[in-house]
Amino acid sequence: MKAYTLTMTTRTYFGNRCVEEAVKKEKQTLGDKPLLITTGGVLKQLGFLDEMICWLDAEVICYDKVTADPDVMEIREAVKIGKECGVSSVIGFGGGSAMDAAKAAAVGIASDIDIEDYLLKNIIPPEETLPIIAIPTTSGTGAELSKGAIISSREKKIKSGIRGERVTPIVAIVDPTYTFSLPMNITMETGFDVFTHAAESYCSVNANPFSEMLSEKAIRIVGEALPRLSKDLKDTQAREMMSFASHIMGFNVKNIGNCLPHRLQYPIGISTETSHGAGLAALYPAWMKYEQNVNEERINRILDWLGCKKEDHAGERIKKWLDNLNLSRTMADLGNTLTADVLAGKVTGNLKNDKLADEEGIIVKLYQESM
Repeated sequence: MKAYTLTMTTRTYFGNRCVEEAVKKEKQTLGDKPLLITTGGVLKQLGFLDEMICWLDAEVICYDKVTADPDVMEIREAVKIGKECGVSSVIGFGGGSAMDAAKAAAVGIASDIDIEDYLLKNIIPPEETLPIIAIPTTSGTGAELSKGAIISSREKKIKSGIRGERVTPIVAIVDPTYTFSLPMNITMETGFDVFTHAAESYCSVNANPFSEMLSEKAIRIVGEALPRLSKDLKDTQAREMMSFASHIMGFNVKNIGNCLPHRLQYPIGISTETSHGAGLAALYPAWMKYEQNVNEERINRILDWLGCKKEDHAGERIKKWLDNLNLSRTMADLGNTLTADVLAGKVTGNLKNDKLADEEGIIVKLYQESM
């Protein structure tokens, strides 16, 4: 059996309506002046934001201007507010964007280095990074457990990550009821992201027996729950199942990482201003087709666990599954106008987590076949 090392440093609360009790228990971690970072808008309309501020029972400083792909300009503004107010901790309340923004702000508040330098120069976040508390309201990113903050610079047309153990949240509070009101497109796209974390961590060269067990569990859950939600958004049991699958994949994102599709999605997302899940859906038929060449048994298992029919090759099998969920997209559908070569030049980060990365020209090929 393959030897492995796992790091699980986040204290987790999971369950319907668990938030009020959890934040009260974490009073010492939060301190007397937490900075609450959120996308605002819908959470305020639903009453969730005011409810959260009431439960925190502290001098809450709120920054609610985070966009779908948090930009360095937003982080700088949050950092400025946090420094001026002398905040004690940072809470990310929302989807992956809010949690990533909170992580980046926690780094910036504790440092004199501009946040864009962390992004561009791969600077390790400092030990002084403020405590981070993550409260997801979608089922998809697993950002409440991961050690990365994905941030964009629209000015420089890049999307990349600030990574290190210090950006791993100290506390994660996962309440599935926050997801009960999500619309269809967000439910499907974030739900597909859960699947991609499971599939890619299962195919990763870093996969180990523990992570493989979690991947299989998550894939089987998505294979059952996401089609159910495509037919009935009020299926609360399926919502709870997706929250659990998303959460356990946070362990894999932190300890194992992802494969090529995640790296390739970032340039698509920044150039088309489309969601992470939508970009991944456009890339997946091509990736699974070629990944099958280097990971045949694993790709076949993944598709079997997902419930895909067996008569086609991997790319067609996943495309039909996406079709059934109205998730099938091409990069053209997303509004991409850049060539495969240009996009390939924008791909950053370590690609060696994926065996397929060793194939010469594969990035251009994947983009071309996803057009």
